[in-house]
Amino acid sequence: MEQKIIAWDLGTGGNKASLYDSDGNCIAAAFMSYNTTYPAHGWHEQKPEDWWEAIVKSTRLLLEKAKVDKNDITCCGISGHSLGAVPVGRDGTLLREFTPIWSDGRATKQVADVFENYSEEKWYMTTGNGFTPAFYSAFKILWYQDNEPEVYRNIGKVIGTKDYINYKLTGRLCTDPSYASGSGVWDLENWRYSSGLIAAMGLPEEIFPEVVASTDVIGQISQEAADELGLTTKVNVVAGGVDNSCMALGAKAFKEGRVYNSLGSSSWIAVSSQKPLLEANSRPYVFTHVVPGYFASALCLTAGGTCFRWMRDQMCREFVEEAERTGSDAYDLMTQEAAKSPVGAGKLLFNPSLGGGMPMDKSYNLRGAFMGLDLIHTRADVIRASMEGISMGLRACLDKLRELTDIADEMLLVGGGSKSPLWRQIYADVYKMHVLKSNIDEQAAALGAAACAAVGTGIWSDFDKIDSLHKIEEDVAPIPENMAYYDKMMKVYHKASDSLSDLGDMLMEI
Repeated sequence: MEQKIIAWDLGTGGNKASLYDSDGNCIAAAFMSYNTTYPAHGWHEQKPEDWWEAIVKSTRLLLEKAKVDKNDITCCGISGHSLGAVPVGRDGTLLREFTPIWSDGRATKQVADVFENYSEEKWYMTTGNGFTPAFYSAFKILWYQDNEPEVYRNIGKVIGTKDYINYKLTGRLCTDPSYASGSGVWDLENWRYSSGLIAAMGLPEEIFPEVVASTDVIGQISQEAADELGLTTKVNVVAGGVDNSCMALGAKAFKEGRVYNSLGSSSWIAVSSQKPLLEANSRPYVFTHVVPGYFASALCLTAGGTCFRWMRDQMCREFVEEAERTGSDAYDLMTQEAAKSPVGAGKLLFNPSLGGGMPMDKSYNLRGAFMGLDLIHTRADVIRASMEGISMGLRACLDKLRELTDIADEMLLVGGGSKSPLWRQIYADVYKMHVLKSNIDEQAAALGAAACAAVGTGIWSDFDKIDSLHKIEEDVAPIPENMAYYDKMMKVYHKASDSLSDLGDMLMEI
């Protein structure tokens, strides 16, 4: 019998179910979306039951597309979006219909309260939690404590997104080191929860779930779950990991100094290393890897791809309408238009901080802007400038990571932003390095989850097989004269970012 693996990539916008053969080749995939709601400023919520519904529907669609015998599927693994805080009662019930997702920043008061008595820098250097602190799970739990005391009193465990799916599959409440490292109370260097941090926050240790290896088999699918999914109860469920770490694995970043660039709604550059890359000013965010002994350290643009979607929705409705009429892709039409503009977009500069500043920026109040806008500029210039600005924002991340560690001399691109030939050339020129596009592309996180399942169930002996699965489709070399131009533009970019940070602070005071 050919052993097959199901991998679920539970992302911010939906779940992708993928079917792999025992050699790691993707046979088929199916996607099912779900909504995020924004009930108040800084609140970003989703329904855990929507995640489960998406798992069920995408899995059934996958099985239908692949025409596979369900008895051939022997194991499953999952990658889940990070920093979840799903409260589950002592009786196993879900305590909130909606749960804050990774980008939910409501817990600002709780952050301020904790750091009145505990050094924020010490917290960061222990946990590697470099996003806005309010995003991290422990602060969300404190928000429950302060604002929903009835929910808080009844909490048995607070688990992550993919852990909730594993619970629905097996009835077991647990997590893995990669997901636990986003809890806000994880000691990176020692690979365990920090009792000191948990005590400093005034939380009970038992509220945090048991930690097992990302490759551990945590059980088999229950009869009830199997009936819903169209699978058998013989399927082994492997713990899996957080999306950042699963994607790193799937993108070949599981050995020292390997780097990849994820180009999605948020966009980041991450490097794999045996030591976490910690720096108090720029604050790379670090997750424990799903590969034992390694870490995935990254810097990001919170709204990288989202900026380009904003450009599509607000500035390029004509392309959206044309795409709907012709069955084409609006983003392809936009990049075709941008190709009419020269390198540098006629000295038009875009800062992509539409989602706010990051710790490496001068202020969180930094917001995006076009600079140098002139009557000569065309729509093609505006689109190209937005592409170049996103690339320069990521170059700033890359330069900071280069200060902290040695990085390989080629960059693997994964995610939707890797599809455009024009954008691939811009990345190569701005980064001053070869950029690679492989066949894995948007399947990196799913491949990482499948690899955890394959290793955990003995189908693979180790993760090295992943290297052979990547077939390089394009190797883009930087163009020297373009590199020189973008080097000059980077100086303007940094100065503009600092000025926009100051202006953002002033606007917030009005």
